[in-house]
Amino acid sequence: MKQRWKPGTVLYPLPAVLVSCGATPEEYNLLTVAWTGTVCTNPPMCSISVRPERHSYGIIRRTGEFVINLTTRRLARATDWCGVRSGRDWDKFREMGLTPVASEAVAAPLLAESPVNIECRVRQVVPLGSHDLFIAEVVGVQVDEALIDPATGRFCLERADPIVYSHGEYFVLGEALGHFGWSVRKRKKGAKHR
Repeated sequence: MKQRWKPGTVLYPLPAVLVSCGATPEEYNLLTVAWTGTVCTNPPMCSISVRPERHSYGIIRRTGEFVINLTTRRLARATDWCGVRSGRDWDKFREMGLTPVASEAVAAPLLAESPVNIECRVRQVVPLGSHDLFIAEVVGVQVDEALIDPATGRFCLERADPIVYSHGEYFVLGEALGHFGWSVRKRKKGAKHR
């Protein structure tokens, strides 16, 4: 039997990312965001939703740039800590022992400890209510070479132990169940789907 649930709280799990922002080292900040995602392939675009009262909101709104840094099991504590502390009161990079690195296309720094950094330039801000949606064009992506299979060139994100957020908890992503389109591909006799 199903029961009624609060609207807006059911589309989980979500990637838990650290968004870095700031045009100068003095204002660099990290913001934990769970409401993020890909919104377009061509041109490549992502979005993040941020509450206007958050310290990083004003920085991103003013600069029009940010970096989405994917998080891992190793970054779980920093991800949570940066989500419950304000950049108004804390230097999050220093407190968590994290390293800001110059981006290639935007002023906002990359997070060196993150295996994937997605540089974004804001194209549109959509006020929605509790959050504003920042829709941004992806202008640069850096991937840790350890996540690229040298034989096939395949991106192997599972090697990084990425984390997701669901209803107040963090989880490490688990076992791969199949590849896109596996449900309709013909199997060789005796082969198992994956």
